[in-house]
Amino acid sequence: MSCTAGPSRPSIDRAVPALAGAIVLTSLALGRLHNRRWHTLTAFVGGNLVFYSAVGWCPASLMMRKLGMQQHTSPSPAR
Repeated sequence: MSCTAGPSRPSIDRAVPALAGAIVLTSLALGRLHNRRWHTLTAFVGGNLVFYSAVGWCPASLMMRKLGMQQHTSPSPAR
């Protein structure tokens, strides 16, 4: 483990899957409790994750980049 001085900002590479996971869980719960049409949001988010893994960007990552988030976290050197 390494200690860094100051708080580290989340990277787009970590934020996209975290956001997608939160949306998927929410849409599954809404689909179960209210209307099954919410499951289409789950499919849309899953498609965007596949697209993000293949091409390296998706609509959410573009928005995060415009908000000033960094693309990669710098790996700590191995000692």
